[in-house]
Amino acid sequence: MAWIVVIGTVARDEVIRLVEPVRPGAHLNGVLAGSRLGGGGANTAVTLAGAGHRVTLVSAVGRDAHADWLLRELATAGVDTSQVARINRPTTHSVVLVDPFGERTIANLGRCEEDEPPHRLRDLAADAVFVRSRRRDLGPLLAEKAGTSLVVAHVPPMDPGSLPAQILVASRSDLGDEVVRNLWAHGKVVAGEGLRWFIVTGGPIGAQAISPDQTLEARAETVEPVDTTGAGDAFAAGLVHALVKGWSMSEALALAVRLGTEATRWPVSALPPEAVRRVLGSQAQP
Repeated sequence: MAWIVVIGTVARDEVIRLVEPVRPGAHLNGVLAGSRLGGGGANTAVTLAGAGHRVTLVSAVGRDAHADWLLRELATAGVDTSQVARINRPTTHSVVLVDPFGERTIANLGRCEEDEPPHRLRDLAADAVFVRSRRRDLGPLLAEKAGTSLVVAHVPPMDPGSLPAQILVASRSDLGDEVVRNLWAHGKVVAGEGLRWFIVTGGPIGAQAISPDQTLEARAETVEPVDTTGAGDAFAAGLVHALVKGWSMSEALALAVRLGTEATRWPVSALPPEAVRRVLGSQAQP
Protein backbone atom coordinates (compact mmCIF):
# COMPACT_ATOMS: atom_id res chain seq x y z
CA MET A 1 0.00 0.00 0.00
CA ALA A 2 1.30 3.45 -0.91
CA TRP A 3 0.35 7.02 -0.06
CA ILE A 4 -0.94 8.61 -3.26
CA VAL A 5 -2.19 12.14 -3.85
CA VAL A 6 -4.44 12.79 -6.84
CA ILE A 7 -5.00 16.32 -8.14
CA GLY A 8 -8.03 16.65 -10.40
CA THR A 9 -11.71 17.29 -10.92
CA VAL A 10 -14.73 15.93 -9.09
CA ALA A 11 -17.80 16.13 -11.30
CA ARG A 12 -21.43 15.15 -11.49
CA ASP A 13 -21.70 13.21 -14.72
CA GLU A 14 -25.20 13.40 -16.18
CA VAL A 15 -25.46 10.54 -18.66
CA ILE A 16 -27.51 10.40 -21.85
CA ARG A 17 -27.52 7.10 -23.74
CA LEU A 18 -27.93 7.76 -27.44
CA VAL A 19 -29.71 5.44 -29.83
CA GLU A 20 -27.43 6.55 -32.66
CA PRO A 21 -23.86 7.86 -33.03
CA VAL A 22 -23.00 11.53 -32.70
CA ARG A 23 -23.06 13.30 -36.08
CA PRO A 24 -22.44 17.00 -36.78
CA GLY A 25 -25.68 18.84 -37.40
CA ALA A 26 -27.84 15.85 -36.52
CA HIS A 27 -30.96 15.64 -34.37
CA LEU A 28 -30.12 12.87 -31.90
CA ASN A 29 -32.41 10.66 -29.86
CA GLY A 30 -31.40 9.50 -26.42
CA VAL A 31 -32.50 8.40 -22.97
CA LEU A 32 -31.55 10.02 -19.69
CA ALA A 33 -29.58 7.48 -17.65
CA GLY A 34 -29.16 9.45 -14.42
CA SER A 35 -26.19 11.05 -12.71
CA ARG A 36 -23.04 9.44 -11.34
CA LEU A 37 -19.69 10.32 -9.78
CA GLY A 38 -17.21 11.49 -12.39
CA GLY A 39 -14.29 13.78 -13.12
CA GLY A 40 -10.76 12.71 -13.97
CA GLY A 41 -9.44 13.19 -10.45
CA ALA A 42 -12.30 11.32 -8.81
CA ASN A 43 -12.20 8.46 -11.31
CA THR A 44 -8.47 7.90 -10.82
CA ALA A 45 -8.67 8.22 -7.04
CA VAL A 46 -11.48 5.67 -6.77
CA THR A 47 -9.55 3.14 -8.88
CA LEU A 48 -6.38 3.59 -6.82
CA ALA A 49 -8.34 3.21 -3.59
CA GLY A 50 -9.86 0.03 -5.01
CA ALA A 51 -6.31 -1.21 -5.57
CA GLY A 52 -5.66 -0.85 -1.85
CA HIS A 53 -3.78 2.44 -1.62
CA ARG A 54 -4.28 5.34 0.76
CA VAL A 55 -5.51 8.02 -1.61
CA THR A 56 -6.01 11.71 -0.89
CA LEU A 57 -7.87 13.76 -3.49
CA VAL A 58 -6.98 17.43 -3.92
CA SER A 59 -9.87 19.15 -5.67
CA ALA A 60 -12.71 21.62 -5.24
CA VAL A 61 -16.49 21.31 -5.17
CA GLY A 62 -19.32 23.69 -4.45
CA ARG A 63 -21.46 23.99 -1.34
CA ASP A 64 -24.48 22.48 -3.05
CA ALA A 65 -26.33 19.20 -2.50
CA HIS A 66 -24.60 17.67 -5.54
CA ALA A 67 -21.25 18.17 -3.84
CA ASP A 68 -22.52 16.55 -0.64
CA TRP A 69 -23.55 13.48 -2.62
CA LEU A 70 -20.29 13.29 -4.58
CA LEU A 71 -18.20 13.52 -1.42
CA ARG A 72 -20.22 10.70 0.15
CA GLU A 73 -19.61 8.56 -2.94
CA LEU A 74 -15.87 9.22 -2.74
CA ALA A 75 -15.73 8.43 0.97
CA THR A 76 -17.65 5.20 0.44
CA ALA A 77 -15.06 4.23 -2.17
CA GLY A 78 -12.28 4.76 0.39
CA VAL A 79 -10.94 8.10 -0.87
CA ASP A 80 -9.75 10.71 1.64
CA THR A 81 -11.69 13.88 0.81
CA SER A 82 -10.22 16.07 3.56
CA GLN A 83 -8.31 18.09 0.95
CA VAL A 84 -11.33 18.74 -1.29
CA ALA A 85 -12.11 22.43 -0.84
CA ARG A 86 -15.71 23.65 -0.58
CA ILE A 87 -16.06 26.95 -2.45
CA ASN A 88 -18.88 29.28 -3.45
CA ARG A 89 -19.23 28.04 -7.01
CA PRO A 90 -21.40 25.39 -8.64
CA THR A 91 -19.93 21.90 -8.54
CA THR A 92 -18.51 20.75 -11.86
CA HIS A 93 -21.27 19.30 -14.04
CA SER A 94 -20.64 17.28 -17.18
CA VAL A 95 -23.07 15.87 -19.72
CA VAL A 96 -21.85 12.51 -21.02
CA LEU A 97 -23.29 11.26 -24.31
CA VAL A 98 -22.76 7.52 -24.76
CA ASP A 99 -23.49 6.14 -28.23
CA PRO A 100 -24.69 2.58 -29.03
CA PHE A 101 -21.07 1.46 -29.47
CA GLY A 102 -20.03 2.67 -26.03
CA GLU A 103 -18.09 5.70 -27.28
CA ARG A 104 -18.52 8.75 -25.11
CA THR A 105 -18.64 12.47 -25.87
CA ILE A 106 -18.37 14.86 -22.90
CA ALA A 107 -19.59 18.44 -22.59
CA ASN A 108 -18.36 20.24 -19.46
CA LEU A 109 -20.87 22.76 -18.17
CA GLY A 110 -18.36 24.82 -16.22
CA ARG A 111 -15.59 23.78 -13.84
CA CYS A 112 -15.43 24.28 -10.10
CA GLU A 113 -11.87 25.44 -9.49
CA GLU A 114 -10.07 27.41 -6.81
CA ASP A 115 -8.64 30.79 -7.73
CA GLU A 116 -5.21 29.86 -6.36
CA PRO A 117 -3.24 26.64 -6.86
CA PRO A 118 -3.63 24.14 -3.98
CA HIS A 119 -0.68 25.15 -1.81
CA ARG A 120 -1.80 22.54 0.77
CA LEU A 121 -0.14 19.99 -1.51
CA ARG A 122 3.19 20.97 0.09
CA ASP A 123 2.09 19.50 3.42
CA LEU A 124 0.85 16.16 2.06
CA ALA A 125 3.14 13.16 2.35
CA ALA A 126 3.06 11.11 -0.83
CA ASP A 127 4.87 8.23 -2.45
CA ALA A 128 3.32 9.38 -5.72
CA VAL A 129 1.34 12.34 -7.04
CA PHE A 130 -0.94 11.99 -10.04
CA VAL A 131 -2.09 15.16 -11.79
CA ARG A 132 -5.24 15.24 -13.94
CA SER A 133 -5.79 18.99 -14.14
CA ARG A 134 -5.72 21.61 -16.87
CA ARG A 135 -4.49 24.28 -14.47
CA ARG A 136 -1.42 26.08 -15.79
CA ASP A 137 -0.13 27.28 -12.42
CA LEU A 138 0.84 23.98 -10.78
CA GLY A 139 4.46 24.05 -11.96
CA PRO A 140 6.18 25.34 -8.78
CA LEU A 141 4.22 22.97 -6.52
CA LEU A 142 4.90 19.94 -8.69
CA ALA A 143 8.57 20.81 -8.97
CA GLU A 144 8.79 20.67 -5.17
CA LYS A 145 6.93 17.34 -4.96
CA ALA A 146 9.05 15.81 -7.72
CA GLY A 147 12.04 16.16 -5.43
CA THR A 148 10.58 13.64 -2.96
CA SER A 149 7.82 11.77 -4.82
CA LEU A 150 7.06 10.14 -8.13
CA VAL A 151 5.00 12.64 -10.14
CA VAL A 152 2.85 11.39 -13.02
CA ALA A 153 1.01 14.09 -14.94
CA HIS A 154 -1.60 13.99 -17.68
CA VAL A 155 -1.36 16.49 -20.52
CA PRO A 156 -2.72 18.93 -21.62
CA PRO A 157 -1.68 21.54 -20.67
CA MET A 158 1.45 21.58 -22.82
CA ASP A 159 2.76 24.97 -21.68
CA PRO A 160 6.51 25.19 -20.99
CA GLY A 161 7.27 24.11 -17.42
CA SER A 162 3.61 23.56 -16.56
CA LEU A 163 3.96 19.94 -15.40
CA PRO A 164 7.32 19.10 -13.81
CA ALA A 165 7.10 15.31 -13.66
CA GLN A 166 9.03 12.12 -14.18
CA ILE A 167 6.25 10.66 -16.31
CA LEU A 168 3.80 12.31 -18.71
CA VAL A 169 0.65 10.62 -20.00
CA ALA A 170 -1.44 11.80 -22.95
CA SER A 171 -4.19 10.56 -25.19
CA ARG A 172 -3.20 10.50 -28.84
CA SER A 173 -6.41 12.38 -29.63
CA ASP A 174 -5.20 15.32 -27.50
CA LEU A 175 -1.88 15.68 -29.34
CA GLY A 176 -1.33 17.35 -32.67
CA ASP A 177 0.70 15.68 -35.40
CA GLU A 178 3.66 17.99 -34.85
CA VAL A 179 3.80 17.05 -31.15
CA VAL A 180 3.65 13.34 -31.99
CA ARG A 181 6.51 13.69 -34.47
CA ASN A 182 8.69 15.36 -31.81
CA LEU A 183 7.20 13.80 -28.70
CA TRP A 184 10.26 13.69 -26.48
CA ALA A 185 11.32 17.25 -27.27
CA HIS A 186 7.85 18.58 -26.45
CA GLY A 187 7.69 16.45 -23.32
CA LYS A 188 10.94 17.92 -22.00
CA VAL A 189 9.58 21.43 -22.54
CA VAL A 190 6.49 20.60 -20.47
CA ALA A 191 8.03 18.41 -17.75
CA GLY A 192 11.65 19.55 -17.58
CA GLU A 193 14.89 17.63 -17.28
CA GLY A 194 13.44 15.11 -14.82
CA LEU A 195 11.23 13.51 -17.47
CA ARG A 196 11.86 9.76 -17.79
CA TRP A 197 8.90 8.51 -19.85
CA PHE A 198 6.24 9.95 -22.13
CA ILE A 199 3.25 7.61 -22.49
CA VAL A 200 0.66 7.94 -25.24
CA THR A 201 -2.62 6.03 -25.11
CA GLY A 202 -4.50 5.02 -28.22
CA GLY A 203 -7.81 3.67 -26.94
CA PRO A 204 -8.57 0.24 -28.41
CA ILE A 205 -5.08 -0.16 -29.88
CA GLY A 206 -3.32 0.09 -26.51
CA ALA A 207 -0.47 2.37 -25.44
CA GLN A 208 3.15 3.26 -26.08
CA ALA A 209 5.82 4.42 -23.64
CA ILE A 210 8.80 6.39 -24.95
CA SER A 211 12.09 7.26 -23.24
CA PRO A 212 15.34 8.56 -24.75
CA ASP A 213 16.53 5.01 -25.44
CA GLN A 214 13.43 2.78 -25.43
CA THR A 215 10.01 2.44 -26.99
CA LEU A 216 7.61 0.01 -25.32
CA GLU A 217 4.16 -1.05 -26.50
CA ALA A 218 1.21 -2.80 -24.88
CA ARG A 219 -1.67 -3.97 -27.02
CA ALA A 220 -5.27 -3.86 -25.79
CA GLU A 221 -7.64 -6.81 -25.73
CA THR A 222 -10.44 -6.52 -28.28
CA VAL A 223 -13.75 -5.97 -26.48
CA GLU A 224 -17.21 -4.61 -27.21
CA PRO A 225 -17.29 -1.49 -25.01
CA VAL A 226 -20.32 -0.58 -22.95
CA ASP A 227 -19.06 2.88 -21.96
CA THR A 228 -15.58 4.29 -22.59
CA THR A 229 -15.96 7.08 -20.00
CA GLY A 230 -13.08 6.97 -17.51
CA ALA A 231 -11.02 4.42 -19.42
CA GLY A 232 -8.04 6.79 -19.52
CA ASP A 233 -8.37 7.42 -15.79
CA ALA A 234 -8.37 3.68 -15.05
CA PHE A 235 -5.29 3.38 -17.28
CA ALA A 236 -3.50 6.08 -15.27
CA ALA A 237 -4.44 4.43 -11.98
CA GLY A 238 -3.06 1.10 -13.17
CA LEU A 239 0.16 2.77 -14.24
CA VAL A 240 0.67 4.53 -10.90
CA HIS A 241 -0.27 1.39 -8.94
CA ALA A 242 2.33 -0.70 -10.74
CA LEU A 243 5.08 1.90 -10.51
CA VAL A 244 4.71 2.48 -6.76
CA LYS A 245 4.99 -1.29 -6.34
CA GLY A 246 8.32 -1.22 -8.15
CA TRP A 247 7.25 -2.87 -11.39
CA SER A 248 9.14 -2.17 -14.59
CA MET A 249 7.64 0.22 -17.13
CA SER A 250 6.88 -2.70 -19.44
CA GLU A 251 4.90 -4.44 -16.68
CA ALA A 252 3.22 -1.21 -15.60
CA LEU A 253 2.16 -0.39 -19.16
CA ALA A 254 0.59 -3.82 -19.61
CA LEU A 255 -1.41 -3.53 -16.38
CA ALA A 256 -2.51 0.01 -17.23
CA VAL A 257 -3.88 -1.14 -20.58
CA ARG A 258 -5.73 -4.01 -18.89
CA LEU A 259 -7.42 -1.69 -16.40
CA GLY A 260 -8.24 0.84 -19.11
CA THR A 261 -9.85 -1.90 -21.17
CA GLU A 262 -11.73 -3.24 -18.15
CA ALA A 263 -13.22 0.22 -17.58
CA THR A 264 -14.96 0.10 -20.98
CA ARG A 265 -16.96 -2.94 -19.85
CA TRP A 266 -18.80 -1.02 -17.12
CA PRO A 267 -21.57 1.62 -17.42
CA VAL A 268 -19.80 3.93 -14.96
CA SER A 269 -17.25 6.74 -14.95
CA ALA A 270 -15.14 5.39 -12.05
CA LEU A 271 -14.14 1.72 -12.21
CA PRO A 272 -15.76 -0.20 -9.30
CA PRO A 273 -13.45 -1.71 -6.65
CA GLU A 274 -14.59 -5.25 -7.47
CA ALA A 275 -13.49 -4.78 -11.08
CA VAL A 276 -10.12 -3.41 -9.97
CA ARG A 277 -9.55 -6.35 -7.63
CA ARG A 278 -10.56 -8.83 -10.32
CA VAL A 279 -7.99 -7.46 -12.76
CA LEU A 280 -5.25 -7.24 -10.14
CA GLY A 281 -6.03 -10.73 -8.89
CA SER A 282 -5.66 -12.18 -12.39
CA GLN A 283 -2.45 -10.24 -13.13
CA ALA A 284 0.69 -12.33 -12.86
CA GLN A 285 3.03 -10.72 -10.34
CA PRO A 286 6.48 -9.83 -11.66
